[in-house]
Amino acid sequence: MDLIHFRMVMPPSLTRRTIDLLSADDHVLNLVVLRSVSNAPDGDALECDVMKGAANEVLAGLRGLGIDRSGSIAVDDVEMMFSRHAERIEADQPSTLVHTPLWAAVEAHIRAEGTYLPSFYLFLVIAGLIGAVGIMSNSQILIVAAMVVGPEYNAIVSIALGIDRGNRRRVREGARALTAGFSLAIVVTLGFSALSRAFHFESDAFQRGLRPVSQLIDTPNFFSLVVAALAGVVGIVSLTEARASALLGVFISVTTIPAASDIAVSIAFADWSEARGSLFQLLLNVVVLVIVGVLTLRLQRRFWRRAERRAGTQEG
Repeated sequence: MDLIHFRMVMPPSLTRRTIDLLSADDHVLNLVVLRSVSNAPDGDALECDVMKGAANEVLAGLRGLGIDRSGSIAVDDVEMMFSRHAERIEADQPSTLVHTPLWAAVEAHIRAEGTYLPSFYLFLVIAGLIGAVGIMSNSQILIVAAMVVGPEYNAIVSIALGIDRGNRRRVREGARALTAGFSLAIVVTLGFSALSRAFHFESDAFQRGLRPVSQLIDTPNFFSLVVAALAGVVGIVSLTEARASALLGVFISVTTIPAASDIAVSIAFADWSEARGSLFQLLLNVVVLVIVGVLTLRLQRRFWRRAERRAGTQEG
């Protein structure tokens, strides 16, 4: 059962209007009114559970009353609830109204992940080093590990949301974080790769020019474009529908961190054509992921809004 829990604090002047708004909606359950219980700010508190598919409309109505400006609205997922009444309501709803994403929550999650703490750069550097070891030892498993460790997809999706919402600051911050993060990862990995070459730590096969992992990374082609586009679609859908397993698949499908690692390794071994190919691979994947992310966000919203309207017509 997909339910969203709303917890609101508001001045008493808005309480009656809020109660009327929520009571009139058949998708609102367990409405609780607590008067004069809030101290910061002073006011009343209301709580209720809402069918997930109706949560967007309910939230819009609450914000239309100005509760988010004069008070606050907290939103949480309901992990589990036992209620025959709720089960009957859910059974009568079109499937669209049961599974529609709460867009405010989706965007809030993307914004939260699009923060660039020191750990963001640390993980990029560590991922770059793991990728370099994978390249010099011809280990595809380590390349996959580097993809999983790398946090760059959060910044990519944040940029896509910024473009979609016309938020230039978010786009600038994301682009700056990616540029600085990848540059730092490449510089540190270059130092590590040069040290490895000086002491001949690379594998014998790599030393003899047998470099299947590196060649796979530094030769972008049509399939690279296809995989990046498909991964971009899957990534946004996974975030929208909270599918963690599918999102993990995105991390190990797109050649971003491995390309950064291969730039550093190729420079350290004076393979300039491979370095250029890896740089192009990195730029190609980032640009495609951003573009596809923007398009998928917009198409998903349109799809769900049409589905909601269609479901509302059927329900009426």
